[in-house]
Amino acid sequence: MRTFLSDRGRVGRALGWVLLVAAVVGTVLLGMSPSPYAVERPGPVYDVLGKTEVNGKSVPLIEIPGQKTYPTTGTLDMLTVYVDGSPQNRVSWIELAGSWFDASRAAVPLDEIFPSGQTEDQSNAESAIDMTNSQQDATAAALTRLNVAYTSTLVVSAVIKSTPAAGKLKAGDELVTANGEQVTGLTMLQQAIQSNGVSKPVEFVVRRDGKLRTLEITPTINPDSKKPAVGIYTGSNFTFPFDVKIQLQDVGGPSAGMMMALGIYDKLTPGDLAGHAHIAGTGTIDPSGAVGAIGGIRQKMYGARDAGATWFLAPASNCDEVRGHIPSGLTVFAVKTLDDSLADLKAITSGGDTSKLATCSRP
Repeated sequence: MRTFLSDRGRVGRALGWVLLVAAVVGTVLLGMSPSPYAVERPGPVYDVLGKTEVNGKSVPLIEIPGQKTYPTTGTLDMLTVYVDGSPQNRVSWIELAGSWFDASRAAVPLDEIFPSGQTEDQSNAESAIDMTNSQQDATAAALTRLNVAYTSTLVVSAVIKSTPAAGKLKAGDELVTANGEQVTGLTMLQQAIQSNGVSKPVEFVVRRDGKLRTLEITPTINPDSKKPAVGIYTGSNFTFPFDVKIQLQDVGGPSAGMMMALGIYDKLTPGDLAGHAHIAGTGTIDPSGAVGAIGGIRQKMYGARDAGATWFLAPASNCDEVRGHIPSGLTVFAVKTLDDSLADLKAITSGGDTSKLATCSRP
């Protein structure tokens, strides 16, 4: 009887060990399996008033050859965000877990970063177009503020495959009119397409190789925006009275527009916008100087703080994401326009009363 119970006990203990090992192995395998998330974390920080490396050479990030420029002091940092993971190279659950315990990181569903069917290469190409456009918009915004005249046209940057525009519009086409109305900018174009709807075609007049062409394209509902669209990326072709060179390598997206505009403005005007302060910021910008929302605002605030910034300019439209998540040691102001940013910099560097400046908790 005792022998029987002892054997049974050994069998039970052995089974327990087998189950424990199986559970551990299962947990490890599950942790190593790909997740449907990407991880955003702070990326490199660039001083728009300083230098950066391009092809192994140190060059001014902003250079304006042939124009009188003025010395600058202080630091105006633009921020970037690293994205770990893509539909083709997913992060594991174990890698993802680290973001849950680090306030500077965020787990984001892949389909929020990569729209359905978009590959990493396609995302990188779109990001490169966004950066090129933002550099042009930043130059336009700075020159607008300085009352320097220039001309611009809206052009097709790229056509998305399997959309209504595919096979009709081409990269480089200048968009002249939409349903008989002159195309004055991206906002006007979007409004024309959306008011047209998806039940009839939009009549476009485009200039291609110097000749005008009339094309009819019927929009469809964009699965991401849920609004009528034809399937193109656009950019503006500006004719500026002088060249502004913005030199960055392997950096994409539109979110540095505001800081680049500030850098251009600072170089073309006497005095120092930043004084001796270390200021960072982010936000898109359009030629009129309007500042728009960006992604990864929390990661950018931590990147700014870690780089030594004590002041941060954030788009007012990002306030919901900023509120309650500001790293210690960083003061964040909310801006809507380039003029807001310039006013904030003046208050910061002159030792004025910054308590009256707009923040995300106080309009």
